[in-house]
Amino acid sequence: MANLLLIRLSAIGDVAMVIPVVYSAARAYPAHTFTVLTQTTLLSLFVNSPHNLRVMGMDTRSSEKTFRGLLRYMFTVLRREDYDAVLDLHTVIRSRIICTCFRLRAIPVFVVNKDRYHRRRLTTRRKKDTTPLVPVMNRYTDVFRKAGLSFPLSFTSLFDTLPVQEDNNIIGVKQGRWIAVAPFARYRGKTYPPENMEKVVKSLADCPDTTVFLFGRQGQEADLFEEWTCRYPHVRNLAGRYPLDRELMWISRMDCMLCMDSANMHFASLVGVRVLSIWGATHPAAGFYGFRQRVEDAIQIDLPCRPCSVYGKRNCYRKDWACMTNITPEMILNRIAQIYP
Repeated sequence: MANLLLIRLSAIGDVAMVIPVVYSAARAYPAHTFTVLTQTTLLSLFVNSPHNLRVMGMDTRSSEKTFRGLLRYMFTVLRREDYDAVLDLHTVIRSRIICTCFRLRAIPVFVVNKDRYHRRRLTTRRKKDTTPLVPVMNRYTDVFRKAGLSFPLSFTSLFDTLPVQEDNNIIGVKQGRWIAVAPFARYRGKTYPPENMEKVVKSLADCPDTTVFLFGRQGQEADLFEEWTCRYPHVRNLAGRYPLDRELMWISRMDCMLCMDSANMHFASLVGVRVLSIWGATHPAAGFYGFRQRVEDAIQIDLPCRPCSVYGKRNCYRKDWACMTNITPEMILNRIAQIYP
């Protein structure tokens, strides 16, 4: 019986990708105790967690933002527990500091291999090597294997053990086909042009027995969605209004989700919903594809410059963002029509 600390502080999509691995490990080793250390704002992601899994929050945007705050958290929170091993699934400065403190106490630490060399080879402008990299979830399971834990990925959905609680007062009783659309991502290189996505939403809303649900954040995204709901019938705006765990529940009731290479792709994957994802500056070959999603459902075009970034942060050196602008609304609608004729 072991007490294990697992570290994955951010980002939201990456933390979501940890869940299938951690839940599978916890169920495979019910006598062990697993504690996930992550951002306080992401605690609600861990819905219906196994009985031997705990989640701890660290506020790296406020109280634990500074080095002093991090050390205070170490000595007032983490030292209270007798951990037998630490699994660093992040390998950033904060997680390395935490791991160093545990190493000084002779507690074994196991670290994920990010393979930064091959990521650079994948995204370089010259002599690009487009060989698909090891999926990130496989890298996570490798860390567990180093720690002596081997198990199959038994996870299927956040709601596979407990049924979804219907919330018909807000989204209504399901009739016909429900399609979720999450058209934004954090970076421009991963965001489909909103004016083109509006054409997709309009066409979907015009389909008989189809309701479109829009997911996103508060602010400009939600404001734009409100305009779309006023213009087109059968379009509902759920952006930024409700807690994350409730959004996950609603996504689980969708027939499919259309989104970017973003956190929403991973949210839908966590609840067993089929995802049609649009890829621009990034590429599924980097290993960040949705859990058990179909490769043919990645909507993308071949360009010699793709991928130019692992996370989508870089500006387009061509200046035209062709990886996104050359994907037409018709291409997206045709792919959806192949699934739902």
